[in-house]
Amino acid sequence: MTTRNLITDIAGIKVGHAEDEKLGSGTTVVLFDAPTVASVDVRGGGPGTRETALLDPAQTVEGIDAIVLSGGSAFGLDAASGAQAWLREKGRGFQIRDVTVPIVPAAIMFDLLNGGNKDWGRFPPYRDLGYAAIKGAGANFGLGSIGAGLGATTATLKGGVGSASAKTKGGITVGAIVVVNAVGTTTVGTTEHFWAAPFEQGREFGGRGFPQKLSASDLKIRAKGGPGENTTIAVIATDAKLSKAQCHRLAVMAQDGFARAIYPVHTPLDGDVIFSAATGRKTLADPHYGLAELGMVAGNVMARAIARGVYEATALPFRGALPSWKDKFG
Repeated sequence: MTTRNLITDIAGIKVGHAEDEKLGSGTTVVLFDAPTVASVDVRGGGPGTRETALLDPAQTVEGIDAIVLSGGSAFGLDAASGAQAWLREKGRGFQIRDVTVPIVPAAIMFDLLNGGNKDWGRFPPYRDLGYAAIKGAGANFGLGSIGAGLGATTATLKGGVGSASAKTKGGITVGAIVVVNAVGTTTVGTTEHFWAAPFEQGREFGGRGFPQKLSASDLKIRAKGGPGENTTIAVIATDAKLSKAQCHRLAVMAQDGFARAIYPVHTPLDGDVIFSAATGRKTLADPHYGLAELGMVAGNVMARAIARGVYEATALPFRGALPSWKDKFG
């Protein structure tokens, strides 16, 4: 199997994007070929989500059909309805007698003040963007300023969509996709060095390494916006067979990747959310140590995906837009 260094290195997962450049916003959908065990972990102080309650291990529904990550703040939750409509057309969903209900959890981030034209009239465009994103889902997809990452920013640089993958020693694949719209920074101070540099594979986000020494200025808090204006949203997935409770633990451990790549993170100003999903194709050698190793790899993969999202981003074409990493450090 070809390794793409994307979440789609996990068989049975596809990703699609849809965006509107004039709007300065978009949507990204993670599509599963079959109902998939999933959970979620919410750490930010201002999250916006849909259908996360049913991901609790105690709840009835065991499998989901897709996950939506969207811009648009609360308006972007409509994107899940678009994805749900496409799935219903395909006959996908939770069966209740002769009725089928597609299960599509979602999370949103705030990009309403990035310079795009948000005067959309009576109905926000996110339902249509969600439908277009899932319809176009495939194994290969773009990174950076695309889909839900089109309008994303950080404190100092343009944000975007990132993804990465890795294997455990036992051959289980872990993949992440993330929309980086953080209140904090993904680079050390004002330098080109990513906080995630110690976990970089090859030169996937520039190969600049980590500073030999951190200064007081590097550790100064740099932040953007106000309450509700920031959020990093993500999916961590694996081809391991996990219960919903194990999936939740995977999401919890994947949050370590946020802490390794964003400074500061999980603040009252962010709505940070990580969904987790397990396609169940491979069995863990050990339910405890194996899950611990899986979570360790998940944290590293998530950190790499975050850095890739910023590294691959391009600046928005609006007045006053933040520069991209490549604009500043090339």
